[in-house]
Amino acid sequence: MSDNINNNEIDNHDIDEKSQDGEERRDLSEHSDASDSSRAGKSDNSEYEDVCFICRRPESKTGKMFKLPNNICVCNDCMHKTMETVSQFDYQGMLNNSQFQNELEQMNKRGGFPNISFVNLADLQGDGGIPNKQKLRKKKKKEEEEPVLNIRDIPAPHKIKASLDEYVVGQEHAKKVISVAVYNHYKRVATGTMDDIEIEKSNMLMIGPTGCGKTYLVKTLARLLDVPLAIADATSLTEAGYIGDDIESVVSKLLAAADNDVEKAERGIIFIDEIDKIAKKKNTTSRDVSGESVQQGMLKLLEGAEVEVPVGANSKNAMVPLATVNTRNILFICGGAFPDLEDIIKERLTKTSSIGFNAELKDKYDKDKNILSKVTVEDIRKFGMIPEFIGRLPIIFTLEGLSKEMMVKVLKEPRNAILKQYQKLLELDEVKLEFTDGALEAIAEKAMKRDTGARALRSIIEEFMLDIMYEIPKDDNIGRVTITREYIEGTGGPIIDIRSNQLIENMNDLKEIAAN
Repeated sequence: MSDNINNNEIDNHDIDEKSQDGEERRDLSEHSDASDSSRAGKSDNSEYEDVCFICRRPESKTGKMFKLPNNICVCNDCMHKTMETVSQFDYQGMLNNSQFQNELEQMNKRGGFPNISFVNLADLQGDGGIPNKQKLRKKKKKEEEEPVLNIRDIPAPHKIKASLDEYVVGQEHAKKVISVAVYNHYKRVATGTMDDIEIEKSNMLMIGPTGCGKTYLVKTLARLLDVPLAIADATSLTEAGYIGDDIESVVSKLLAAADNDVEKAERGIIFIDEIDKIAKKKNTTSRDVSGESVQQGMLKLLEGAEVEVPVGANSKNAMVPLATVNTRNILFICGGAFPDLEDIIKERLTKTSSIGFNAELKDKYDKDKNILSKVTVEDIRKFGMIPEFIGRLPIIFTLEGLSKEMMVKVLKEPRNAILKQYQKLLELDEVKLEFTDGALEAIAEKAMKRDTGARALRSIIEEFMLDIMYEIPKDDNIGRVTITREYIEGTGGPIIDIRSNQLIENMNDLKEIAAN
């Protein structure tokens, strides 16, 4: 009987110990889970930025960092430099050195390596060994996320054109073409297929003289649609393996504009400016690494392909992560001035001229300002673009050169007009700026002589506004400045109106109240 009681006590004691062990293990597991979750939450939702362990720069300056054990973060530059240093070290030569091998054996016999200390990773746990004083708070993210693009969010073509009218003067045909093309493209992106019919991309080629608004038109369009935009220059592109930017770098710029969000970048817009600079060089015997070969390399991008591009860098190397971007839904817009294309068009049009009463004169098209509007695919091919490249840009349209009347409209009508900018600057000095109609015409006439389009307007206004912007802050009595034609032409001066004494006193009282 006593033996049974003792056995029962031993069994109960074992059960108690097992239950205690189970509870302890459960507590430990819960504690470890909590610590893991808190550690994960701290790394993901911390209000502080990660700081590079080597150079101490925050992630807002360095970009995405490499996460190492024990909450150590290393930026891309420091990791790259470290790997370069390691790769340049001659381990193989050192290991094959007999003297080095003998020294290693002697150190092992003595029991270790003298005068060498290693970093204790346990000291770096917690916040990665970085005090809170050196940490920077993250910027608060926007609460409202960007809505996913769908059919209902795409503005109709007439609404797109109406928004473009607020910023771009003239170019009615170009705005109409680009509005319809963008509308059809984003319907295609949103739906994918319509009754199993796949819709092709509507890439565009815009041709126009310098300063007619090609780049400004695309910038305004991207801002209206709220999609990422990358503007690349074709002059810097070369064939893969040569000095310069690879062709895939234009997609890398778009990925950077989309904050490295691949899904967002795949429905963006890429504008390649100066596309005429990659035309085939005529009468050349050297390898054309920045001409025809660039056009051939761009064929897969324009049509749609999966491209591996570096994230946060322009060139591929072992230390830069790669992202795969599908260019099937990316809208490509190419633009260029195409100098001397007018001569090619005139040559084609005057080939049909003959002798007789009904014959066309050879100089018939010499004074035609809109000769570019008569361009054909054959003219572009003769300019130096290969047929495969032109075939992937189905929409070709031209922009007009700016006339004198259009120059005057550019000065005063757009939302961000140059005159409005200067009027706003002088409003801060409590001075009203006005321009007479004759002054605007004189500015437009000067700009037409420079033959650089709307870019000439800014430089001309900067010249005659310099003295006004310098003198006005000197005198508080000036209330209005009127720019006249005589002042633009250099035969007179601006009209300056002085404020009334009562108004000056009231303004001085307001300044004293504001100062107190």
